[in-house]
Amino acid sequence: MTEKYEFIDAEYAILPAEGDAPAVVQMCEWLGVSKSGFYDWRNRPESETAQRWELLKIKVKALFEVNNAEYGYRRIHAALVRGGESVDDETVRKIMRDLDLHPCQPKPWRHSLTEQDGQAGPIPDLVNRDFTADKPGQKMVGDITYIDTWEGWVYLATVIDCATRKIAGWAMDDNYKTPLISRAIEMAARNLDLPEGAIFHSDRGSNY
Repeated sequence: MTEKYEFIDAEYAILPAEGDAPAVVQMCEWLGVSKSGFYDWRNRPESETAQRWELLKIKVKALFEVNNAEYGYRRIHAALVRGGESVDDETVRKIMRDLDLHPCQPKPWRHSLTEQDGQAGPIPDLVNRDFTADKPGQKMVGDITYIDTWEGWVYLATVIDCATRKIAGWAMDDNYKTPLISRAIEMAARNLDLPEGAIFHSDRGSNY
């Protein structure tokens, strides 16, 4: 009987205010308990449910903190169930809302493709953090990214023209060695009318 009352109480707390009374009556009918019995149970001083609610709050808060504030109510609920706790996910959701626990999503890990050459000499920064240009081909920047496909990782090298902000050259391969970059730069050279003193800027990766 107590479990039925606990369920009604948890659902009652979630429902909008304008539907409280009819909802309790209806739920009591569905579960085969009396409305008066539910309210008598609910008004008991420091009932077992109240004690259990406080214990659940402690468990939810502990699981939230030990998992670096990254778990939402579904994962907290799953952890509680794995630990032998009998509780529904909406109850966990309400507890987290009452405790003002909001999960944060960590940024996905990404592998860096920049591998510096320890034997390379100093490389001057010709753009000096100024990525604007007066005309196409005057100043370009390049980088490599990687894309997960059903056949495996694909590496994409791009060359962006600073004047138009358009991709002037690109190349793809199953590796990110220097020939990949060379093909992207060669395409950019074909697509742009490069003026004298044109600059190509990249990071300090050894493949560049």
